[in-house]
Amino acid sequence: MVRWIHAFIDVAADAVEPTAAFWSAITGWPVGEPWPEHPEFHSLEPPDGSAYLHVQRIEGPPRVHLDLMSGDVDADRDAHVAAGATAVARYRWWQVMASPGGLPYCLVEESNTRTRPGPRRWSQGHRSRVAQVCVDIPEDRFDREVAFWRSVTGWPPDRTTRPEYERLRPPAECPMFFLLQRLGPGESGPVRVHLDVGTDDVAAEIDRVRGQGAVLLDDSLPWAVFTDPAGLPFCVTPRPPA
Repeated sequence: MVRWIHAFIDVAADAVEPTAAFWSAITGWPVGEPWPEHPEFHSLEPPDGSAYLHVQRIEGPPRVHLDLMSGDVDADRDAHVAAGATAVARYRWWQVMASPGGLPYCLVEESNTRTRPGPRRWSQGHRSRVAQVCVDIPEDRFDREVAFWRSVTGWPPDRTTRPEYERLRPPAECPMFFLLQRLGPGESGPVRVHLDVGTDDVAAEIDRVRGQGAVLLDDSLPWAVFTDPAGLPFCVTPRPPA
């Protein structure tokens, strides 16, 4: 069973600084120093738990990708391939993969015990935290992608109230829920990931996020859709931040 996931916000070199500063303001967590031996990575460092949000410098268009922690990368790679994934490239301590629908992700060798951070309480009185990743899937690939992620994570399904969603419930220590969204007719493109900010006061968090420079796309639903400085979509949702 997958015990921990990381989310990486991948952006071009000229977008690293504004993107990292934006997500630092959204989370309330400072941007850490570049990783030793891998200066293309910066982590957002919570004060009371383990880092799980990171910014990575890449060549190419912006995206979010996930890292799944693994105690045996080669064995997990073989299991993921058997479930329908593609093994893309092997490095010293990680394996680049692609899901059946083409979503890039990594299996990363790690045995450290990690602790989920708590939410940040803001001056307005509400709390928030990046509490969920959402995999956006064109409808012709949805069933296969859901079956794949159920298989490789080992996480049971969780109740949802809308038919276009499937949610998987991770272990209690994992920092983010895992939502899979069936896109509507005519919505095509690659399988991709966006981040969801969970909060106990959506209206207050919408105002706060807009004040940090996020661009509001839609607030007509029980959640709101924004873009960050790199143009990546994310949502403010009533998902409990704790």
